[in-house]
Amino acid sequence: MKRNKKYLSILMLSLMFLLSACGKTHSVGDFQVSENTQTVNENSIPSPVVVDISSNNYPKEDVTTNVVTPSVTPFIPDDTLIVINSEDIDTEEIIESTEEIVDTTFNIPEYTGDAWVYINDNIPFFTEEEYTVEPFEIYSDLDYLGRCGVAYANICKEIMPTEERESIGDVKPTGWIQNKYDWVDGKYLYNRCHLIGFQLAGENANPKNLITGTRYLNIDGMLEWENKIANYVKETSNHVLYRVTPIFEGENLLCNGLLMEASSVEDNNLSFCVYAFNVQPNVVIDYKTGNNRAYSTEDYEIIEEEENNILLETNVEEKNYILNTSSNKFHLETCTKLPSDKNRKDVIATREELINAGYSPCGICKP
Repeated sequence: MKRNKKYLSILMLSLMFLLSACGKTHSVGDFQVSENTQTVNENSIPSPVVVDISSNNYPKEDVTTNVVTPSVTPFIPDDTLIVINSEDIDTEEIIESTEEIVDTTFNIPEYTGDAWVYINDNIPFFTEEEYTVEPFEIYSDLDYLGRCGVAYANICKEIMPTEERESIGDVKPTGWIQNKYDWVDGKYLYNRCHLIGFQLAGENANPKNLITGTRYLNIDGMLEWENKIANYVKETSNHVLYRVTPIFEGENLLCNGLLMEASSVEDNNLSFCVYAFNVQPNVVIDYKTGNNRAYSTEDYEIIEEEENNILLETNVEEKNYILNTSSNKFHLETCTKLPSDKNRKDVIATREELINAGYSPCGICKP
């Protein structure tokens, strides 16, 4: 009997060994054999491993990653300004909007010896909707007198020049009557001034971007601000809204100066609003034609006397004026920046009466 039990035990062990090798699971007596294929209880599944993908020190196999995408979206508020020189840009609306700003909020300041002055507490007139990171350039069509208008661009590395500047000598902007004076830097009174500087947008002989400007305007009035923008963009690769508006009085062929506005898009580190004077010290300029000559002592005396006489006459003489009831400015009937019909009121009054009523004279037509 003992011998038979011994043989039985050996047989069972052999059978267990064979079944184990075949990968089956069976119960044989008090023993259980599991197959090679893993079966895992659902409650025993381990939690997934979360990996910091910013580090290279992570497992190479059997890893579940958890990547969170930031919900921050760049702010591009105005779709009309996202394509360079595209017909999709409502250029006319932008230009009209700028002209309205000039008409309702801007008076030409008097030149008192500085090449430029701050305007609007040095705050540009851009609206929130204009801020975009897309590059664009806008140049107004020449008007019926051939004069330049608003030039507006989003300055960035994409539009900066990559080649040397070409000749612009074939362009003759309005008011171009050139003369030489020994005391002027470079001798020549006038320069062909880029509204949007070449170093900013790479525009060469674009007649919509070139005005007749004095050497003083070009170097002392504009260059400092253009350099600020260029240096900022090169250092940061950011964008700068930049708008330059030439200010003409009536039908003058030569502008009195330039309203220059700039504002960085991605931050507040660059912003300005200035008016640069198109004057040249010790030179008399006729802004109607561009004619010019050297100043003399008599000129100062004559100008002072004429200004006093004009002021006395206009204060007491009744005239037809156009009121802008929105901006509280009054205009001559011949002004190029008259208000829209909804804000317009025609009156007959003296200059003094209008000022006493709370109106101020337009800086363009200077009534």
